[in-house]
Amino acid sequence: MSDPLITAQRLNALGQPVGLPLADTSPRQVPPRTAMVGRYCSVVPLSLDHADELYTAFRADEEDRIWTYLPNGPYHNPAEFQAWVDAAIAQDDPLMHAIIIDGKAVGHASYLRITPASASIEVGFINLSPTLQRTSAATEFQFLMMRRAFDELGYRRYEWKCDALNAPSRKAAERLGFTHEGTFRQATHYKGRNRDTAWFSIIDSEWPGLKQRFERWLAPENFDDTGTQKRGLSAV
Repeated sequence: MSDPLITAQRLNALGQPVGLPLADTSPRQVPPRTAMVGRYCSVVPLSLDHADELYTAFRADEEDRIWTYLPNGPYHNPAEFQAWVDAAIAQDDPLMHAIIIDGKAVGHASYLRITPASASIEVGFINLSPTLQRTSAATEFQFLMMRRAFDELGYRRYEWKCDALNAPSRKAAERLGFTHEGTFRQATHYKGRNRDTAWFSIIDSEWPGLKQRFERWLAPENFDDTGTQKRGLSAV
């Protein structure tokens, strides 16, 4: 039985199976520090101006559940959180962004493991405040970041990784159209505990179909007057 991960191949002059040739192997550009604007939210480069709003939004989770699977936090002191933001915005990888609803920062996400030479990029460092969770914006910001990677920058591979024990993150990846590729055992450790890492991806050939699905789901006619979806993303 052939390996299901080998989706396309050809034989070279020696009769060995090799990958199909690529029309474009040039390095891709790194993501620009510019806003991505959608119907329900905007995704903008993180700045110190967002620190107070994010701190307030995150503190609405009084149990600190949103911090369990992140390497940093939780923060119970505004100055400590501001110091983290200050350090985060100085980095190019992860390239941190704030998620904006109605003019206020209510979450953050980043591009990371940005590899222009192989046209691979990851989305991660995602933290959604209670205000952002389970909203249309929580799906739209993912679409905006995918669209930049595939349509604007021409990346071939878009990755998602999470603690293998983080069931909500795994479920979110699958809902958004990522394919589970496997689990790296004892991949790293954080907060004094082991982490097995689950790997997911979307590749460029899958993007056109996923893009249409996102656009149909995000269309105004898919929501009623209260903002409730009529059809779920998987149903669309």
